Amino acid sequence: MANTSDLRAEKLFSVKDYVCVVTGGGSGIGLMSAQALAANGAKVYITGRRKEVLERAAKSHNPNGGGQIIPLGPCDVTKKDDLERMFEELSSKEKHVNLLIAAAGISGEKAEPDEEKATDLKEKLWNNETFEGWSETYNTDVTAVYFTTVALLPLLQAGTESHGHLSASVIVISSMSGIMRHAQGHFSYNAAKGGTVHLTKLMSAEFQKIRVRVNSIAPGYFPSEMTAKESDKDQKSELPDGKIQEKGHVPQGRAGHDEEMAQAVLFLAKNTYVNGEIIAVDGGVLNMVAGR
Repeated sequence: MANTSDLRAEKLFSVKDYVCVVTGGGSGIGLMSAQALAANGAKVYITGRRKEVLERAAKSHNPNGGGQIIPLGPCDVTKKDDLERMFEELSSKEKHVNLLIAAAGISGEKAEPDEEKATDLKEKLWNNETFEGWSETYNTDVTAVYFTTVALLPLLQAGTESHGHLSASVIVISSMSGIMRHAQGHFSYNAAKGGTVHLTKLMSAEFQKIRVRVNSIAPGYFPSEMTAKESDKDQKSELPDGKIQEKGHVPQGRAGHDEEMAQAVLFLAKNTYVNGEIIAVDGGVLNMVAGR
């Protein structure tokens, strides 16, 4: 039984002395996640394909005191050799990892299915999408999540041994797009994110055998290089309210805030009684668009 003083937010959600790894950590949701963890005491390694982006993100967003954001790599998560090098580099620095956030992803090809005649619809989809594009999207958004997790399993198990039963975990950044039935012109992306959602469930059931939890955050519209198409000098993106409101299906009427992503990350990082869950942080979109 907890004392009232044990239920303070700073105690419930402290990740002081945690070692964390964030793929796609140089921008967007990956960087938001790294900031949230570092602000609450964690040592956070961020990795991605662009070394200069990682270094700029770490320089711009390291907290004053407490945790750290540390560039690692570069690493292309779709290549086994890169993942193995990342594991070896981490193993030379750390004895365990408490949390992996798999945030690296791409949006893939786009073809809006808005034609009313089947011949026109076929032509539009056929000419704007490719097998290669589908494969690249799936490899990055699903397969790479799997192999990144597998690569770090020994360090994650060591994290659970040092911090308690099922304390080490993986947070997969999926998407509301993997739950809804609206293609949004992104058949390959939405299908891949649906795969990411189910992969989370598979890994959660199988990896609890080695005492590692796996959950997923399914974000709605958050500012990132994927949604805003660019980052500023501090590796942050902006998504104006008007751009979200014109979509017509976001009850909150705006993009998600960094603080809202941080709250979801800290909850899943710390609550060891949650395993195999997909938490939508979407501003209410899935109440408006057919999905679950």
